Amino acid sequence: MATEELRSRADQIWQRIFAHPFVVELYAGSLPIEKFKYYLLQDYNYLVNFAKALSLAAARAPGVDLMKTALELAYGTVTGEMANYEALLREVGLTLKDAEAAEPNRVNVSYMAYLKSVCALEGFYHCMAAFLPCFWSYMEIAEVHREKLAANPVAVYRKWASVYLSPEYRALVSELRGVLDASGLSAEELWPYFKEASMYELEFWQAAYEGH
Repeated sequence: MATEELRSRADQIWQRIFAHPFVVELYAGSLPIEKFKYYLLQDYNYLVNFAKALSLAAARAPGVDLMKTALELAYGTVTGEMANYEALLREVGLTLKDAEAAEPNRVNVSYMAYLKSVCALEGFYHCMAAFLPCFWSYMEIAEVHREKLAANPVAVYRKWASVYLSPEYRALVSELRGVLDASGLSAEELWPYFKEASMYELEFWQAAYEGH
């Protein structure tokens, strides 16, 4: 399976993500709330642009079913995920206006520019290879730190993280992996996009921890 090989190749990057202090402290409940607030503001901006990139990918889909997959992901991002974020923002004393006014940091800008350029210029499956690390790594982070989360004393952290342990989220990751595994493309062809996005995921956590 192409996705199994992609995951294996990216393991060194992903292990750094699992051990990143933002991730570890968030799941343990020791992350300063101001760092989490900064992350939420940045991630809201990310989601807006992520949906735009998915819409671009839909236009490059080789068939209606795959176009539907990309559009459903885009729709889910701007409805369900953003609604969840609005609730989280309120819980930490922020508003949607705060999120809309927040200036994206340089990693955020660069990551989004990368995704949108891939989805505007490359093939559909290359786009999906670039999207997959975001979805998949969040699921694995939650699995790796499941025991920490169970003892996490911060309710908003538990609420945020529990999404990535849900059966629905696991099914989504499985669906996206299936799209790539059925593409007929080799891991070698998909690797540059999967690797770059994995690196951006690591850098996004670092930027959130540093606050810039």
